[in-house]
Amino acid sequence: MLVLEGILPFAAPRLWRDTFRRLIEMSDGQIRFVGLISMLVGLALLAFLS
Repeated sequence: MLVLEGILPFAAPRLWRDTFRRLIEMSDGQIRFVGLISMLVGLALLAFLS
């Protein structure tokens, strides 16, 4: 998981920084929605790869 999380800051640090700034400006509900979508995509990938 850390390898995947480290790809964006390594490959495109400016994009990662801008994305992080936008994330900080989001409301709690928006952050929860992004987290939910991330979890669902992860579960779908696990199901697809299994």
